[in-house]
Amino acid sequence: MTRLIKLVTGVIALTLLLTACEVNNRVAIMDSWARANAPGQSVGAAYMTFISADDSTFIRAETPIASSVEIHSMTMNDGVMKMRMLPELPLKAGVAEKLAPGGFHLMLFDLKKPLIAGEQLDLTLTFRDATGKVTQQKVTLTIKEAN
Repeated sequence: MTRLIKLVTGVIALTLLLTACEVNNRVAIMDSWARANAPGQSVGAAYMTFISADDSTFIRAETPIASSVEIHSMTMNDGVMKMRMLPELPLKAGVAEKLAPGGFHLMLFDLKKPLIAGEQLDLTLTFRDATGKVTQQKVTLTIKEAN
C-alpha cells in the first residue's frame, strides 16, 4: 500500500510540475538561463533542467544567434577537465536532468552577437519520445553574469 501511495503521489507531483512549467511533449523545462560571455568571445553556454513525463531524448537545440548549438558533457578525471559533444541526451521518466556548469550543458558556437547580462536568448529544443515522435519546444532564457 505504501508503494502505491508513493507512486500516486509521484504521478500527481509530476502532473502539477508539468502544468506549471513550459511544456511540450510532456517535457518540463525549468531554471533556464545562459551565461554572459566575455567581450570578443564567440561561444556561449546555456543551462536548464528537464523533467520528462515519459522516457524520451533531447536531440537538438537551435538559436538564431549562433551557427550551431551542441549538447556537451563535462567531467573531471585525475584533475583534468574533459568536455565532449553528445549526439543526444536521454531523459528518464520523472527524473530531473540538470544542465549546469560543470556537467551537461549547451554550447553555442559562432555567436552572431554577444550574450549580454539582462538580455534574453531564444532557443528551439527538439525532443524524440519513445515512439519516435519528434516535437519542438521554444524557450526563452535570461542571460546572467558569469560568476
